[in-house]
Amino acid sequence: MTDDDRKGGRGVTTHHRRTADGAAADDSAARDEAAFLAAYDPHAFPAIAVTVDIVALTLRGGALHILLVERGGPPFRGAWALPGGFVRAGQESLDEAAARELAEETGLDAALLERVHLEQLGSYGDPGRDPRMPVVTVAYLAFAPDLPEARGGGDASAAAWIPVADLAADPGGTAAPERGTEPDAARRRPQEQGPGHGIDGGDSEPRPAPLPLAFDHPRIVADALDRARAKIEYTPLATAFLAEEFTIVELRGVYESIWGSPLHAGNFHRKVLSVPGFVEPPGPPAARGGARGGPRARLYRAGAARLLHPALLRPAASQSATSEPHDTGKSK
Repeated sequence: MTDDDRKGGRGVTTHHRRTADGAAADDSAARDEAAFLAAYDPHAFPAIAVTVDIVALTLRGGALHILLVERGGPPFRGAWALPGGFVRAGQESLDEAAARELAEETGLDAALLERVHLEQLGSYGDPGRDPRMPVVTVAYLAFAPDLPEARGGGDASAAAWIPVADLAADPGGTAAPERGTEPDAARRRPQEQGPGHGIDGGDSEPRPAPLPLAFDHPRIVADALDRARAKIEYTPLATAFLAEEFTIVELRGVYESIWGSPLHAGNFHRKVLSVPGFVEPPGPPAARGGARGGPRARLYRAGAARLLHPALLRPAASQSATSEPHDTGKSK
């Protein structure tokens, strides 16, 4: 046997020894892990629950609406709150829990849920946010066009699409509403009554009192609105509020509703078409004519862009569509 053969043999023996040692170490670690888990007592730590809450936004009658449910039991019985519920521990993920809760309150089936933009907003776990026990909630932001009528599911006694403008201005208010200020899901809101009514005229019932929300939901709603207003500046997510095909006028209506500011029509049209990938090239004339019987607007679809460059920035609060033409978008 040559020296090389002897060296090679020793190398093989050393390799097998190391492999055997490694396998023994793995077996030992696995036994230690199994013994630790067998002796582990989860009750040694304070109990904490996890919930999901959904801020679902859509446009109805040209106004931004939010989905709310009336709580059917304590805590905050009779108060209006965001739809949500406890995560089924060990059975579903957070995203699955959010989709389930949204489907229960809106009646959306799996096919319609695919049209909904659903993203995680943040987690909220302040001590005392829920009087029952320590509860951490993971909030989600959802929006889509033409969401169906709300329906109460689970322990909710009612559900309704409420204009965002009707929510209480105080972000810290968490008391249950007085019975006289609760919204009536069957009664048409001022924004839904057309010309000559509500905010458009003076011959309808006055606007309802601002609506407070249960738990820390005012804070969650405020965060969601901030997220929505910011994201449509630099992403094409405003198109998620519209049907598959839409006009530039309809897209401008989304921005005006979410930002709460009128936009100069010509500048907006020019800026949208100048952003690569925001909308696809125009298709055939739309089946619907202009609001005043003018030429039919062209239809567009959402483009492939994930980010808008240049971004469409919110105009200053002092600007309006009646002032001199101004830019609604600038490069960041």
